[in-house]
Amino acid sequence: MQLRDHLKTVSYGTVCIFSESPSVGMSMSRLTPFCLFFLSSSRSSLAQDTEASFRASIIFCFNPASIFYSSIYSESLYALFSIGGVYHLLSGTSNVAVLWFALSGYARSNGVLNAGYICFQTMHRAYEALYQKRRIYLTMQVLVAGLVRCLCICLPFVAFQAYGYYNICHGHTIDEMRPWCKGRIPLLYNFIQIHYWGVGFLKYFQFKQLPNFLLATPILSLAVCSIMSYMKSRPELFISLGFQATKKEKRSAAMLYSLKDVVEPSVKTSTNEGNRDIRQRKPSSKKDVTVTRVAAESSSPEKSGYFSADVFPFIVHLGLMATTAFFIMHVQVATRFLSASPPLYWFASYLIASPKHSKWGYLIWSYCAAYILLGTLLFSNFYPFT
Repeated sequence: MQLRDHLKTVSYGTVCIFSESPSVGMSMSRLTPFCLFFLSSSRSSLAQDTEASFRASIIFCFNPASIFYSSIYSESLYALFSIGGVYHLLSGTSNVAVLWFALSGYARSNGVLNAGYICFQTMHRAYEALYQKRRIYLTMQVLVAGLVRCLCICLPFVAFQAYGYYNICHGHTIDEMRPWCKGRIPLLYNFIQIHYWGVGFLKYFQFKQLPNFLLATPILSLAVCSIMSYMKSRPELFISLGFQATKKEKRSAAMLYSLKDVVEPSVKTSTNEGNRDIRQRKPSSKKDVTVTRVAAESSSPEKSGYFSADVFPFIVHLGLMATTAFFIMHVQVATRFLSASPPLYWFASYLIASPKHSKWGYLIWSYCAAYILLGTLLFSNFYPFT
C-alpha cells in the first residue's frame, strides 16, 4: 500500500476517533500510533518493511506508560507533536516540523529537546556547504536558518518563563520578590524543580529512593540495550557524530545528512556555478581513484532496519533523555519521560522479529502488560508511578 493510501486510511480513522472519543486528550493518544507508523514507514530503511513499522506502532499502543495516554494528560499531546514533527522533518518539510516541535514544547517543557534534531541536521548541512561545496554564503545561510528554527522551538518555553516573571515578579519591590526573580536569568521552571521537587544532579541517589529506581529499571534497561546494540553495530557513527555514514546512507537519509533541498533552488538561478561544477567533473587520475573507492563503498552491504544511519540522531536523543532521567530527574518519571522516544519501539520490534531474541520479545510484552496494570492501580490512587 502506498503512503497516499495510508494517509487516506488515517484521515478516515481520525474522523472516527474524534466522533467516538469524549476526550480530546484520549483522541491524541489514539492518533500518535498512526504518526509512529508513518514515521517508521517514511524512513528509507523501513520503507520496505511495513511489518516492522506496524509492530512498533502496536507496541506503542501498549507501552508501559499507557495510563498517561489513556487519561486526560499532556503526555499524549506531547508524543503526538514530537513524533509528528520528526515525520515532517524526514519528509522534507522542515518548517512544518519546527511548528510541530514548537507545539510539543507547549504541551511539555521537554519539547525543547526536539531542537536537537534541527541541530543535527544543521551541523551536517553546514559541513557539506563549507568543506565539500566550499560556499561560505551557503554555510551562513544554513547556520542562520538552523538557529532561527531552534529559537522557534524554544519559544514556548521562553514565553512561559516570561509569563511567570510578569505575573510573579513584575511590579514588586526587591524585598517582596521571590529568590528566582533576582537571578541573572530568572527561570521559574528551574526554581520550582529545585526548591519544591528536589530535582538536581545525583540528588535522587538516596537509599529510600531504591523502590523508585527499581520501578524505572525496565525502561532504562531497554534504553541502554537499544543504545549499546546500535553502538556495537555502528561504532564509527558514534565516533564521528554521523559523518562516517556511507554516501549511499546519506543519500537515503538526505533530509538529515544533506542540503540537497537547500541547494536545488539556487542551482536553477546560477548558471555560472553550474558551469563551474561541470568543469570540476573533468576526469583525472586522482578523482578516478576516489570514484572507484566511493563506488566500492556504496556497493558494500549496508546496515538496514534499526541499525541504519538514519536512526543515529534518534539514538543520540534517546541517550540524552535517558541520562537526564537517571542522573537528574526523579528516576521513576523515566517510564513516562522516555515513552515518546521512537527508538525504543523500533528496537523492541527488532527483538520481537529476531529468532535469536524471541525470549526478549515475550519479556517485553510481559513488561508492558504488567506496567499497564500496575500504572492503572498506582496512578489512579495517587501513588508515585512515574
